[in-house]
Amino acid sequence: MTDYAQERGIEVAAPWRIAAAIKALVPYWQARTVADVSRETCRAFVTTRGMSAGTARRELGVLRAAINHAHREGRITRIVAVHLPDRPEPRDRWLTRSEAAALLRASLRQPRVRLHLPLFILLGLYTGQRKEAILSLRWTQVDLDNARINFNSPGARRTNKRRARIPIPTRLLPHLRRARLRGTELGFVINDNGVRIRDIKRGFTSACRRAGLNAVTLTSYDIHARLGSCSAE
Repeated sequence: MTDYAQERGIEVAAPWRIAAAIKALVPYWQARTVADVSRETCRAFVTTRGMSAGTARRELGVLRAAINHAHREGRITRIVAVHLPDRPEPRDRWLTRSEAAALLRASLRQPRVRLHLPLFILLGLYTGQRKEAILSLRWTQVDLDNARINFNSPGARRTNKRRARIPIPTRLLPHLRRARLRGTELGFVINDNGVRIRDIKRGFTSACRRAGLNAVTLTSYDIHARLGSCSAE
């Protein structure tokens, strides 16, 4: 797994995902060999991990990728099957407009995050982009004069999950213009005193609680808007 992280991590768009998965895998697998990977040990990992099936599935996917990488590099002579939990059903939690408004009001009542969380929520609702795309967005990717956003980071490796180039919705534009006055030309759109925010889960969860939206969580699929309706997954 170390070989995979060092050799493959430099080629992927989000190497920290590999690192996080390996950190979760190591406590269970570190005393085992590739020959120990079986349906039974994979199931035991899921039980020991104590997380959702979706989380365990992503982590075991990294183990499988590491084994496949070792085989391609000639370090092992055969591939073994890594048995993944069944893919969970997608979440489908749709916010009404009044719920979205309540969430925004709640985010404004939190002094620590009031300068960046409301803008994060608005970007999610109006653009439909994922959390990582929003948090990594820089002002150089935002053309306020022509009302365009390019969510593809310059120089970033292109993947099948290519991000969008979209027009800025009319109602979002004034919020971005106000935020731009607080930012720097090369800085991140979502920032805390100029510092990039790596994760916004705690503030988002707190705002949901304040708004009475206890069933709404922020996952890797984040918040998005479809056909004028607001949703959170």
